[in-house]
Amino acid sequence: MDGINELDLTHGKRAIPCAGRGAQSVLALDKVVAGAKIRGVAGPAVVEVVRVQWIGSDALNIVYRGADGPAEVLLYRDAEPRLELVQASRAFSFDGDGEAFRIASEAQRIRLAHLFDPYLAVHSSRIEPLPHQITAVYGEMLPRQPLRFLLADDPGAGKTIMAGLFIKELIIRGDLERCLIIAPGSLVEQWQDELKEKFDLTFDIVSREQIETSVTGNPFVERNHLIMRLDMAARSETLQAKLQAASDWDLVICDEAHRMAASLFGTEVKYTKRYKLGQLVGGRARHFLLMSATPHNGNNADFQLFMGLLDADRFEGRPREGARKADVSDLMRRLTKEELKKFDGAPLY
Repeated sequence: MDGINELDLTHGKRAIPCAGRGAQSVLALDKVVAGAKIRGVAGPAVVEVVRVQWIGSDALNIVYRGADGPAEVLLYRDAEPRLELVQASRAFSFDGDGEAFRIASEAQRIRLAHLFDPYLAVHSSRIEPLPHQITAVYGEMLPRQPLRFLLADDPGAGKTIMAGLFIKELIIRGDLERCLIIAPGSLVEQWQDELKEKFDLTFDIVSREQIETSVTGNPFVERNHLIMRLDMAARSETLQAKLQAASDWDLVICDEAHRMAASLFGTEVKYTKRYKLGQLVGGRARHFLLMSATPHNGNNADFQLFMGLLDADRFEGRPREGARKADVSDLMRRLTKEELKKFDGAPLY
């Protein structure tokens, strides 16, 4: 075939012979778009159009990429006969980095996974949760935004499991970056081990050595996941000052929180150092979770002061004479051992 009457399927144009070169299709300036590969802009070489800009209706400024790098040229209508389309621009191509696309798509899938699996933290952890643990996390704590809550189930209910589930679920949902756990000194290693083994969550324990070796001298600034000893922080004004200097926390968890006690002596309220620490971290936390199997010492006034850590407007200070017993049902959950069941309804204990 001589090519004169050939149909260019890409542009639907009739081929027109070009002097000095074989038959080619005339490419109108209107058809030159970013991403297209054309010949005739820089001699016989094929270049890729990067950007186009019209100047009036008869001139087109083209930025293109060729063998010698990027360049720019101004074309007029009389240049159309020498332009030839080699490859049209495509809205989608398959010549990108497949591995980068896989990683990006997987990241997006993980980010949205909780919309399709509301119990994703359960299914991605090495645990076998019990009914009361699931209801605590997904029925009581997650719906509260922000969370100010006292988890007061009896000993053996697995409150550490519930806290780990809550932390991981918030991370999955993109709602948690900075988390601080405060626990008695004898329990910090247990917290660290369980969070790592069961939930694959890495937490560092705040120590004097860590403080001394930190670049800024303040581990609360440098690390986002920390476990701190209760008495170490309560007795150290220096450590509390470092807490004040750091950014706020997305979540603070206080284990054995009943140790953060305040007492009423006559008309005077005595606040312990532990209680003041609770006030400090509670004011710097968006989510604040207290955990204790024995939150009530038998004194309603002391219990009300303790609940002031969660809601100072309702509970802090000396209770008024003749005031009714405070309603804390919206701030706490307590299940006794007799109420703990397995999935088949059998008693757990």
